[in-house]
Amino acid sequence: MNKLTTSILAVVLTSSIAMMNAQEKQGDSLRTQDIREVVVTGALGLKKRQDAVTSTNQVVNSAEITQANNPNAVQSLTGKVSGLQINTTNNSVNSSTRVVLRGPRSISGNNQALVVIDGVISTLDILQNIPPEIIDNMNIIKGMQGAALYGERGSNGVIVVTTKRGTKNERLQFNLTSSIDFSTVFKMPIRQKLYGQGYPGDTFDTTDYGGANWTPYENTNWGPAYSSVLGGQSLIVGMPQADNSWLRETFSYKKDGMSNFFKTGVLIQNGLSVTAGGSDSYVFLSVNRAENDFVVEKDNLKRNNFILKAGKQLGKFRIDGNVNYLDRRTSTTDSNLYGQLLQTPTNVDVRQFRNSLPDASYSIYTVNPYWTIDNDRADTKDRIFTGLINMEYKLNDHISFTYAGTAVSGSSIQESHLNAFAFDRVYDGTDTPIDGTSPVDYGLDPIISNYYKTVSSSFRYYGDLMANFDYDFTDDLNFKFNVGHNIQDASTSTTQVGGQNLKIPGWYHINNVLQPDLFSRLDNSNTRQRSFAWFANLDLGYKDFLYFNSTFRYEKSSLTSVNPVTIQGVQLPFSNKGYPYYSFGASFIPTKAFESLKGNVLNYAKVSLNYSRVGNSSTIGLYGLDRVGAFPTGYPFGSLSSYLPTTTIFAQDIEPEFYLSKEASLQLGFFKDRITFDGSIFRNDNKNFITTISTSSASGITNFQDNIGNSRNKGYELDLGLTPIKTKDFEWKIRGSYSTYDTEILSLADGADEVALYNSTTTNVGIFAVKGESFPVIKGTRYQRDPNGNIIVNANGNPLSTSNFEVLGKVNPDYILGFSTSFKFKGITLSATADYRTGNSFVSLAKESLGSTGASEKTAEFDRSKGYVIPNSVQLVNGQYIANTTPVGNDDSYFGVMNYFTTAAYSSIGEEFVVDGTALKVREIALSYDLPKSILKSTFVNSLSIGVYARNPFFIYAKDNRNFNDPETANTTGNAGGIAVTGQYPSMRTFGFNLNATF
Repeated sequence: MNKLTTSILAVVLTSSIAMMNAQEKQGDSLRTQDIREVVVTGALGLKKRQDAVTSTNQVVNSAEITQANNPNAVQSLTGKVSGLQINTTNNSVNSSTRVVLRGPRSISGNNQALVVIDGVISTLDILQNIPPEIIDNMNIIKGMQGAALYGERGSNGVIVVTTKRGTKNERLQFNLTSSIDFSTVFKMPIRQKLYGQGYPGDTFDTTDYGGANWTPYENTNWGPAYSSVLGGQSLIVGMPQADNSWLRETFSYKKDGMSNFFKTGVLIQNGLSVTAGGSDSYVFLSVNRAENDFVVEKDNLKRNNFILKAGKQLGKFRIDGNVNYLDRRTSTTDSNLYGQLLQTPTNVDVRQFRNSLPDASYSIYTVNPYWTIDNDRADTKDRIFTGLINMEYKLNDHISFTYAGTAVSGSSIQESHLNAFAFDRVYDGTDTPIDGTSPVDYGLDPIISNYYKTVSSSFRYYGDLMANFDYDFTDDLNFKFNVGHNIQDASTSTTQVGGQNLKIPGWYHINNVLQPDLFSRLDNSNTRQRSFAWFANLDLGYKDFLYFNSTFRYEKSSLTSVNPVTIQGVQLPFSNKGYPYYSFGASFIPTKAFESLKGNVLNYAKVSLNYSRVGNSSTIGLYGLDRVGAFPTGYPFGSLSSYLPTTTIFAQDIEPEFYLSKEASLQLGFFKDRITFDGSIFRNDNKNFITTISTSSASGITNFQDNIGNSRNKGYELDLGLTPIKTKDFEWKIRGSYSTYDTEILSLADGADEVALYNSTTTNVGIFAVKGESFPVIKGTRYQRDPNGNIIVNANGNPLSTSNFEVLGKVNPDYILGFSTSFKFKGITLSATADYRTGNSFVSLAKESLGSTGASEKTAEFDRSKGYVIPNSVQLVNGQYIANTTPVGNDDSYFGVMNYFTTAAYSSIGEEFVVDGTALKVREIALSYDLPKSILKSTFVNSLSIGVYARNPFFIYAKDNRNFNDPETANTTGNAGGIAVTGQYPSMRTFGFNLNATF
C-alpha cells in the first residue's frame, strides 16, 4: 500500500474514531441490531445465523436492490458484491447479463453462478424478469463449500433469492410502486472532425480536393477536408429520393449526426402488492407491469408479472406455495443495425433519411438503418409459469421432514421477417453522373424476403425431499443433520418453419413462403436431461462460538450416461457412473469464546476455514456421449444431402471436471461495528477440465473432447465498512471492497500449448486458453518492434507483424474496487454506488470498422494529402534501426493513406484492435424522501416515499478507448467474451422518478 493510500486511510479511521467517541458521550445508541444474529437462507433453503456460516457470503437487502429502481435485479448487484463480475451480453430492449463469481474455473463449461429462488433452483432469465421490489434479500454464496450441497450445479457459487412474504397483520395492506425512466445513449465513439464523404479516384466529382474526391453517397470519410473549398457549403448528400430530388447538408462535421438516430427511451413500471396474514398464515399477491419503449425506434418490451404466495400452519404440518406467471413480449430489429450505423459519414445527420428507401439513403453501400427497423424485425412472445411448493411436517421437536419442489413450464413463439427490396430503380433526371445507373451497378444484390417462425416449449422439475434432525447433545453441543434426495428433470422442444421469398408482401405466414427451407437445416429438436442425487448435511455447534459443517452429495447425471455401443466389435454396456462431492468447514468466534477479547475497540471476530470437492459436468454437451447424426450441407455433392454422425465426439470414459477448493476468511468488528472488516482468500484447483482438441479430418472426426488439463483459480477479497456518523437524525455509511482473482492454465493435453475459444473473422485476434497464462487471454498478431518499442516497417513503410499469435492482454481485470455510500437525514436518503476495474483488455471490432471507413481519430492525426508515416516507426538498414520517413505503401498521397487503412496492411494486425478495458463507473445515485408520518396520520396512507435516481450517469474509460465499446459488453455468455462486437449498442444512462406508497 503506497504512502498516500495509507495516509488517507489513517485520516478516515482517526476521524471516525473521534466522531464515534463524541457521539458516545452524548449517549447515542450506536448499534441497533447485530447482523450476525440475523438468520440467512443458504443452500437447499437451510437457515443459519451468520455466525454458523462457514463459507464466505454476502447478503444484499431489499433497499440496496431497489435504491435506483433498476428493472433488472441482477444488474442492481453490480458494484455491491466483492468478487462478483457482471458483464452485459445483450443491451437491447430485453437485456441479458453474464454473472461470474470469483472468476472462471472451467475452460469450456458454464462458469455462471447458480440462481436459487425461494429454496429451489431457477434460472438467471427468470431472476432478471422478477420485479425487484418483491425481493426481500439476495444471499450471494461465494465460497464453493457453501454451495457444495447443490453438487455440480453449485460449483460456480450461488445467488440465493428470497422473495417477500405476507405479514402477520390480519388487515389488508397495499403497496403501490410506480416509476418512469428516461434513457439516452452516451459514450458514442469519438470520430475525427476533419474529413467528410468521398473516395480518392471516384468519378462522381473529378475535382481534386487535396488528393481526394467528393462523393455524396459514400459510406466512408475518405473525402475532402472540411477545411477545403467545400467546407461549410450546402451540398447534395446521399442518393436521390424517389422523386429524383436530392437532400442537402452543409459539408461539415456533425457532432451528433450518428447519435441522432437514437431517441430517448422511456420505461414505465407500475406494481401493486397486497399482503395479509395472521399468526399461522399469510398471503401475498403482486402484480407488476413494465413497458420499455427503447432508444431504437419500434423496439419495445411489454412485461407482466403475477406472483401469488401463501402459507399456512396446520398443527405439525406447514405448507407454503408460490405461483409466478410471466408474460413477456418483445419486438426488436436486426442485431447488425449498429454495425451499419457506424458507417455513417461524419458530415451526415441520419435523421434526414428517416423516410428514404434503401436506394435513396445517405450511402448506396449500406442499408438505411431506418429501413431496417421498419422491415427487418423479430417479435417474441414468452410465457413462463412457475409453481413452487414447500412442505414441512414436524414429527416432534427434533425430527422433521421437508419437501421443496418446483415445476417451470415455458413457451416461446418467435416470428421474424425481412421484407424484400429489388434495387431495380434506374436513376434519371438528376443531372449528375449517376443518371442512367442502377443500384446493381454499385454492387448491390436484391434483398430477398423471408419469414421464420420458431415455437419452443420447455419443462423443468426440481425436487428435494429431506429428513431433518436437531438435537442438543449437551447444554453446550448442538447437532443438526439433514439427509435427502434430489431429482432434476428438464426437457425442451423446438419446431421451426420458414424460408425465403414471400408471395404477398406484408403477409408473414408459412403459407406465404414460396421457397421453404429444408427442415433438416432449421432448428427442430427435442432434448431431455435428468439427474438425481443423495445428499447429507451436518452442522455442529459448540457454546455459540465454534461451528462445524460438512456436506456430502452423490450425484448421477444423464450427461455422463453412455448407452450400449459397439466399438471395434466390442460391446460396451450401459454406463451411468455416479460421482461423490463433499465439503468441510469450520468457524470460530474468539470474541464469544474469550470475553476478555471483546471490548470498546474490538467487539467481534470470526475466523472460518473450509475445503470442498465439487464436480461440473455441464461442459459435456447434451447427448455428447451418444454420437448423434447431422445433415451436412453439400454432402455428397451439390444440393444433395446425406446423414452422417457428428464429427465432434467426447471420450467415452470422460469424467466431470473436479474442483478442489480451499478458503479462509476473517471478519472483524470495531467500535460496536462502526468499522467492519471482511476478508477472504481462496484457491480452486481444477484437476480434470474438459476442452476440445482438433484432430485430422481424414479420421472422420474433427474435434475430440476429453479431460485434458488442469487449471488453478485463486484470489482474495477485502471489504471495509465505516459508519463515521450516526445520530438520531443523521447517519452516514461507507462501504468499500477490493477483489482480485486469476485463473491459470497449468497443463493441457500432450503436445498442446493452447486452445482457441474464439477467432475473429475480421482481424487476426482471438480468445484463447494458453498453458502458463491467465485464462482467458487475447492472442493475435503483434507489431514487430525494436528494442526501444518502436514499430518496425518494411521498405514500403508498412508495419511488420509477427507471423505467430502472441498474448496481447487478458480478459479479466487485475482487480475490482467497489464503493458505496449512503446518507440519511430524517426522511431524506442519498445513496451512491461506483466501481473501478483495471488490468483487463478487450477486442473492439468497432475500432476496426471506424478505421476502415476513415472515421477514427487515428486516420486524421496528420495531413492525408501527404501520405501517412507510421508514428515513431523505424526501418532496419544495414543491421541498424533508423527513423522511418517512408509513408505507408511507399505512397505519399491521399490514396496511399486510404489504401493502407482499408486493406489487410491495417486490419490484419490484431494488436491494433486490443483496447484497455480500465473503467471507472458510477453505477447508481439515488435520492429519496419519506414523508413524515405526522403528515399522513389523518389520511389512509401509511407511508409515502418519492425519489429521483440515475443509473450509469458517469463513466471514465481508459485513454485509448475512444468510446469504441463499453469494456463490459461481451459477445457471448461463455468464456470467449472478450470480443466487443458491433451488434452491441452504445452505453446508456438513465434518469428517473419513483413513488412508493403503502396503505
